[in-house]
This record gives sequence, C-alpha cells and structure tokens, in this order.
Amino acid sequence: MDKWTFLLFAVAVVLAACKPVAKNPTYIDELPPPDTKPYEIQAGDELEVRFFYTPELDVTLPVRPDGFISLPFAIEVEAAGRTPEALRRELTTRFDAVLNSPQIAVIVRSFSAYKIHVGGQVERPGVFPLTGKITVLDSVFEAGGYLPRARLNEVLIIRKNPYVDEPYLVIPVNIETILDGTDVEQNIPLLPYDAVYVPSSPIANVNTWVDLYIRQNLPFDFGIRATAVTF
Repeated sequence: MDKWTFLLFAVAVVLAACKPVAKNPTYIDELPPPDTKPYEIQAGDELEVRFFYTPELDVTLPVRPDGFISLPFAIEVEAAGRTPEALRRELTTRFDAVLNSPQIAVIVRSFSAYKIHVGGQVERPGVFPLTGKITVLDSVFEAGGYLPRARLNEVLIIRKNPYVDEPYLVIPVNIETILDGTDVEQNIPLLPYDAVYVPSSPIANVNTWVDLYIRQNLPFDFGIRATAVTF
C-alpha cells in the first residue's frame, strides 16, 4: 500500500467513525409527555410523619423491606404502593381512635428506591440514587466526569418506554452543546431507572492510530485530519 492509498484509507476510517452510535434514536422533541401519575411510596424510602397538634409524636423513618412502617401506639401500616396522600388518610383514620382530631402530614424525604445507571467513558461507572432533579450532565459529573475518549456529541440515555410496544427509548444527547451553552435544552432531567451511556469516541481511537502509523510515514503534516473529524 503506497502512502496516498494509506492516506485515503485513513480518511475513510475517520469519516466512518462519524456515524451515529444509536441505530434507532428517539430525539428530544419526540419524547412522550412525562408521566404525571402521583408518586407511590417504595420500600426503602424515608418518610417523615408529622403530627400538627402533637409534635412529640413526629417521626422520620424508612419504609421496611416488607413495605410497612411502625408508628407510635404500636400502629403498623403498609406504606409501599400507596401515594403519600393515601397514606396520610389511612394514618388519620388509625390515629383518630387515640388522638383528638388528628392532623397528619406525610412527606417523602428520600427516594432511595429510585436509581440511575451511568456507564461508558466516565471516571466512576455505577449505579447512583436519583435524589431530586438530576439532569444528564449532572449524572456524568456524579460519575466523576467524562474521560478524554468520550464521545460527548452523542451520549445515550436508555429509558423505559411505557407508551408503545418498544420496551426502551434510546435518546441521543449532545453534551458538547450543553457545555458550550449553544443548546442547553439537551440537558434533560433523568427519570427513575434511566441508564446514561457515554460511548467511546471512534475518532479518538483513529487519531491515536494516525499518530502512531501515518505521521511517521508521510513527508508532510497530516493537516487533513482536523478537517475530516470535525462534524
């Protein structure tokens, strides 16, 4: 293989690396509307039960693995699978037998049952709790930030899809445009059980290969690489 053939082959490999990672992507403007169903308490959540007229009974406690919570006056109530409002009504009924016109509030302090997964080219891949509103960029930094070979223009969010037959949505997100401020709408909030995948950049791999094998064999600066890999 002569030098020019070698050069053309390298450019072809670089251009091929620009192909999208996701084969059947769902873009942000195509996402289904968010699920507005009220939150149901899960085992492992931390609840605060507040008694307005008898604050000495206030308690903060986790929902046990069996889904129950234990409250003053030896009251055992199943919390998992109920909304906070449904649990509040149940507790009001239960405590009406021992308190005079009880006024009770149920507050979910932490949602420990909800997780997100972050993998690929990040410093610390793993499973992280979803506490409050976390965006895709937040999740990457939660995992220690991205590595030099990360393909930031097509980070993928894999999301359960409750609306159609396809079980998952694959959502490409361009983190580069979030970081430079040109399209912050890409920084979408994550939902429970989302998986964020930061793929390895094929371009980074090709550039390493070019540095090792082509620069040493061509008599001129390989300036075409910078043009070829810009997209």
